[in-house]
Amino acid sequence: MSRRTATAARTGNLFADFGFPPVEAENLLLRSRLMSEIRRVARGLTKSQAAKRLGITQSRLDDLLRGEIDEFSVDALINMLSEAGMRVELRMKKKRRDPA
Repeated sequence: MSRRTATAARTGNLFADFGFPPVEAENLLLRSRLMSEIRRVARGLTKSQAAKRLGITQSRLDDLLRGEIDEFSVDALINMLSEAGMRVELRMKKKRRDPA
């Protein structure tokens, strides 16, 4: 017996796949990638050390580690990475057109 499952086309952006509007999905994806990098920078440090390296309070770090994505703007996340000695680069590319 075979089972059929409905599958949606995957966009490469989980937020778009969950139905967020395209602009919001792109923003959420960018913020989530920045937050992941910040978590990587903080790994192995105490919360006090990580907060100091990122130039934020421990309370703010706790929000980030809990994944409170709505609490952070792209600018704030880039500033944290900059404080930690990281340089953020941006790459632009044209969207693919959906066949009509």
